[in-house]
Amino acid sequence: MNSEVKVESKAIQTKSKVNTITKKRSPFRGWKEDLAGYAFIAPMFIGTSVLVLFPILSSFVLSFTNWNFVAGYENAKFVGFENFSKLLTNALFLKGLLNNVILILAIPITLMLSLGLAVIINKYVYLKDMFKVIYFMPFISSIVAVAVVFQVLFHPTKGPINQFLMTIGIENPPGWIADVSFALPSVMLIMIWTGIGFNLIIYLAGLQNIPKELYEAAQIDGATAWSQFTKITIPLVSPTTFLLFVTGVISSFKVFDLIIVLTNGGPANSTITPVVYLYQQAFIELKTGYASAISLVMFVIILIITYIQFIGQKKWVNY
Repeated sequence: MNSEVKVESKAIQTKSKVNTITKKRSPFRGWKEDLAGYAFIAPMFIGTSVLVLFPILSSFVLSFTNWNFVAGYENAKFVGFENFSKLLTNALFLKGLLNNVILILAIPITLMLSLGLAVIINKYVYLKDMFKVIYFMPFISSIVAVAVVFQVLFHPTKGPINQFLMTIGIENPPGWIADVSFALPSVMLIMIWTGIGFNLIIYLAGLQNIPKELYEAAQIDGATAWSQFTKITIPLVSPTTFLLFVTGVISSFKVFDLIIVLTNGGPANSTITPVVYLYQQAFIELKTGYASAISLVMFVIILIITYIQFIGQKKWVNY
């Protein structure tokens, strides 16, 4: 009993000493630590405020004006919802939205190919790191350089692809980026080719987290490779699939440099997207207020699609 009392009294004394030291040192030390913390976050905070937050707020305000890009802010006139009413009845913008919906179809195709390749590389291929680098190279390559290369490959008459098709007996090969019917699918092919590498790396990381005991138990029960893939692999990588699908859909609404270099929205606006239309209105037509309305509408559309995805993932994602 006496020992417990002594231990408790020592603990109380130690706590009082710590509190005394803290009270003596805390004002200066707290101010110094706060200053160091503010100094560390200041570059990121200032950069984010100037390059992200301020443009977002400015775009929101300008979407309700008819401001011209070369005019000053003082010349902006409030027009209410006029920009939005014009936008939602604009055939070119609606066509761009439809093209963007079609581009989204490239995302699940990319995911399926990436998952299949990831499973093959993870289980049946030696020199995995080499294949990771090979498939990842298109993703880290310059999109402008990729677009220029595919301009040559997809040339309707002198391109290597059509030259090969003609040598095997196809007399009238597709015009690819010069054909209204094939221009958008050509862009989708490039999106799939460049996107496989990133998705492959993420899927490989997800496959590493699946316990091998599950596959061993399935093999003992006589499950085929396809059954293991559909019953074990796909459900257990569904969180990874969901992440890649959400980011892929958002990225599809930001495809700009590839289309600008490859087709510039043509031919006959067959590859135009809302972000390309926004660029044309802001920097060619100099209708900055109208372009800001486009950006605001696209923000709302992406927000709604992402929200629907988060609601829907409860039915097919297994955590």
